[in-house]
Amino acid sequence: MDRPRLERASADSARPLDRARVDPRVAALSIVGFWLFYFALNTGRYWFTSEPYQLDAMARRAVVSMFGIGLTLLLAAVLRRFDHRPIRTLFAVAAVASLPIAFTYAAFNYAAFYVVSPSPGTAAMVADWPEHKRDPLYLIVGGTFDWYFFIVTWATLYIALSYAAKVKLAEQRAAKYRAVAQTAELRALRYQINPHFLFNTLNSLSSLVLGRREEEAERMIMNLSTFFRTSLTADPTADVSLADEIRLQRLYLDIERVRFPERLLVEIDVPPELDGARIPGLLLQPLVENSIKYGVSRSKRQVTIGIRAQALDGRLRLIVEDDGDGAGPTEPGHGVGVRNVCDRLDARFGPAARCEAGAKEKGGWRVVLTLPLVFDDRR
Repeated sequence: MDRPRLERASADSARPLDRARVDPRVAALSIVGFWLFYFALNTGRYWFTSEPYQLDAMARRAVVSMFGIGLTLLLAAVLRRFDHRPIRTLFAVAAVASLPIAFTYAAFNYAAFYVVSPSPGTAAMVADWPEHKRDPLYLIVGGTFDWYFFIVTWATLYIALSYAAKVKLAEQRAAKYRAVAQTAELRALRYQINPHFLFNTLNSLSSLVLGRREEEAERMIMNLSTFFRTSLTADPTADVSLADEIRLQRLYLDIERVRFPERLLVEIDVPPELDGARIPGLLLQPLVENSIKYGVSRSKRQVTIGIRAQALDGRLRLIVEDDGDGAGPTEPGHGVGVRNVCDRLDARFGPAARCEAGAKEKGGWRVVLTLPLVFDDRR
C-alpha cells in the first residue's frame, strides 16, 4: 500500500465509534416527514367527520406544524450534541429535553386555536366546557402531556438513526480492517521468498558453475532474476492476465527443472482465447510450489505437473495437478498455500468462486479453481 493510502486508511480507522453522527439532512427530512404525517392524519380525520370551519382549522394547523418543525429542529440540535454519548444517555436527554419542547408547542397551539381570532366553532365549543377546563394553564398543561409523547416518539426515531450511524461506521471500519488485512496478506505472499527454494536454486546454480556449464548457469540466473523481478514489482492486489500468470509459472518451473532434470515434466494447456482472462496475481504460484514440494521432491520417478485452463458457461476453470507419490499438503500446517488461494478467491468473488483440492484416484494431487471469466476492457 502506498503511503497516502495507508495514511487515509489509518485516519479512518482511528475515528472512534462514539463520533458517529446522524446526517443532518436525514434528521431534517425525518422531522419534516413526521410533522407532515401529523398534519395529513389530523386533517383527514376532521375532514371525514365533516367538522365545520375546516379551511380555517387547516390553516392554523399548518402554522402550528411549521412551528413544531422548528421546535423539533431545536431538539435535534440538542440531541446531536450528545451523539457521542451512550444510547442510554441519549434516551435520558431526549426524555428531559422533550418536556419543554412539548410545553412550548402546547402553548403555541393553544394561542393559535383559542386566542388568536378563534373560529365560531371553536368559540362555541369552549363556551360549553366547564369553567375549570377553560383555564389556559389547564389546557396548556394537558396539551403538554399529549404532545410530550408525540415529541418523544420522534426523539426515539433520532436515537435509532444515531445507533444506525454507529453500526454503519463499525461495519465500515471492519470492512477497512479486512481490506487492509487482505492487502497485507497479499503483499506478504508476494514478498515471501521460500528460503528452501532460494537455497536449492543457488545450490543448483553453484553446481552448474563448478561443472562449467556456463550457458545453463546463465539461463538459470536470467530466469531467476526475471522471476523475482516480476513477482516482487507488480501490485499484489491487482489482477493480471492469465498469459502473464502462466509465463511466471513457466519461469518458476524452468528454474526447478534444473534441480530435477530427470524427474520434472511440465504440461501446460491454456487455449489462446483465454490468454486475456483476468485473474488475481500469483494465484497459481502456491499451487505449483506445492506440486514441486509434495509431488516431485518426494518421488523417485518422473512426475508431471499440469496446468490447464477451461472456459465453462461463462466461468474460468483452472486446474493445477501432479501425479507424484506424495499425498499433497495434507499434514497439519502444510496446507497454507492452498488455504491462502481459497481464501483469496472467497474474499474476492464470494459464492461466485469455488476452490476444490484433493488426492487423485491414481496418485497425485489436484486443485480446481472456478471463478468468473472476465477479460481486460482493452480487449
